[in-house]
Amino acid sequence: MQNKHVPSSGPRYWIALSVASVFGANMGDFFARDLGLGHVKGLPILALILAVIFLVEHRDRFTHQAYYWLVIIVVRTAATNLADFAAGDMRLDKASLLAVLTVLLALIVFLGRFFAPAGLQSKPGNGLPVTDAYYWMAMLAAGTLGTVLGDISSFGSGLGTGRASIGLCALLGTWFYFGRGWLGALPCYWLTIVLVRTAGTAVGDYLAGRSLGLGLPLSTACTGLLFVAILMLWKEARGLPPGADRPVVPSGANRAS
Repeated sequence: MQNKHVPSSGPRYWIALSVASVFGANMGDFFARDLGLGHVKGLPILALILAVIFLVEHRDRFTHQAYYWLVIIVVRTAATNLADFAAGDMRLDKASLLAVLTVLLALIVFLGRFFAPAGLQSKPGNGLPVTDAYYWMAMLAAGTLGTVLGDISSFGSGLGTGRASIGLCALLGTWFYFGRGWLGALPCYWLTIVLVRTAGTAVGDYLAGRSLGLGLPLSTACTGLLFVAILMLWKEARGLPPGADRPVVPSGANRAS
């Protein structure tokens, strides 16, 4: 993904990503249930949408972040369905599934760090890894892992979606406060992504569930509108003007924040 289409790390990024995680969790369930696609039939459609987004993004020379956030939502939607398919439809052992997804995420991040093609550019000062193919595969793996963890926290622990949401949001807020200086480190970035996805899954299930009574369509619409409002109303301060020179760094390496 081109540098001009990638947001910078900071409060706006993490808050938008957290809301996107809730929205994506609802979108995944809406895709599977309300549209009647199930957890598998919708995946080719999501893959086609991703391909179109990347194709158009590659040719777009304007500076904006629409493509990044569109891909985040599509990937989050797919991760929800993949996790529900593996843990629900296939009834795979959750402990084994968590172990496999954790190893897979670590492997993708490792490969992205050391074996991605050279020459990819990184925008300094945004605090994100390079958004290449390895990045998006890692985002899908992290989203699937976070979804399984969120479901375990809500349903496997007996806490329910409400108490799990409170506990996970408190954990995420604590991590943001005490670990904010480490978010630029590659392992901490992906740990945070998993935590955001875990909390987002629980909150999404709570908003759409019977406890609150919003229902899945209304919850999806409300979280989607909130997500768009954050991006539209909270403008990002740019550190560099469009077209400024940017150094080349290895793919998957962290950008300094």
